[in-house]
Amino acid sequence: MVTTGLIVRLEARTGKQKEVAAFLQWALPFAEDEPKTVAWFAFIASASSFAIVDALPDEGGRQPQPGGPVAAALIEKATELLSEPPKIEQVEVLAAKLPSTRPGP
Repeated sequence: MVTTGLIVRLEARTGKQKEVAAFLQWALPFAEDEPKTVAWFAFIASASSFAIVDALPDEGGRQPQPGGPVAAALIEKATELLSEPPKIEQVEVLAAKLPSTRPGP
């Protein structure tokens, strides 16, 4: 079950769209290793707009993990790749459909 989440909006600098996309693809294995992340998505919304969406089980899962590899790398590369600082929104999940973890028939 998920009750909270984060949406991180990223606006790429002109000419840096491919690098932002590559960064988000690079981040997937690290997101997979986050024990409280139930679902994680990286999106391209337009030619220069990207987003990360995290679905989390509770408020405790939403607290930032200091020194986490994705956050640390994003902070390090933000001025190079992004035209503005990332916009982080804390959201509450109203409804969700997640893949079943039950065994098949």
